[in-house]
Parts: sequence; C-alpha cells; structure tokens
Amino acid sequence: MRKADLVAAISEKTGVPKVDVLVTLETFFKEVKGSLSEGENVYIRGFGSFIIKKRAKKIGRHIKKNIAIEIPEHYIPAFKPAKVFVEQVKSNVDKLPTEEAED
Repeated sequence: MRKADLVAAISEKTGVPKVDVLVTLETFFKEVKGSLSEGENVYIRGFGSFIIKKRAKKIGRHIKKNIAIEIPEHYIPAFKPAKVFVEQVKSNVDKLPTEEAED
C-alpha cells in the first residue's frame, strides 16, 4: 500500500475529502520527523513507538581503497510496534495461504 492508497482508503471510510486527509497525513509525518530530530520519541498506544536508536561506533572498510575507516556513533530513527499490533499481524498472516514449493 502506497501513501496515495492510504489516503484514498481513509477518505472512503471517513467521508473526509482526500485533500484534507493528505494534509493531515503529511502533518502527522512532519510532526513525527520533527519530534525525532529533536530527540523526542513518539508513542502511539496500541500502534507502536517511533524511537531514536543509538548505533555504536564501528570499523568499516572502504572497498576500492582497501582501507579501514571508523564509522562514528550515530542515531537512527526506528519503529517498535505495540504488542497488540504484533499479535494482530501474526494472527492474520497465519491465515494467509502459503505457497508450496514446486517439485
């Protein structure tokens, strides 16, 4: 599902015009990005958390020059789904038909 599909589905279910849904969705994304860039996690009960994860420094390799380089510690955004969300996905995915390997 793409963003356009999500906007269309929300608009259809709520009766709100697509333009308003798009503005709301874009504002939500902007607020989440802004909060994370300021170091503040976003918690949505029953859905999950948008959090900042710290990556430790490590040694990488520049393949073309064949030299070791140090990658400094840095922070990345991450999503941690809520337990309820995980269980709902697990129970629904288990119901999907599985593909059999062809012999």
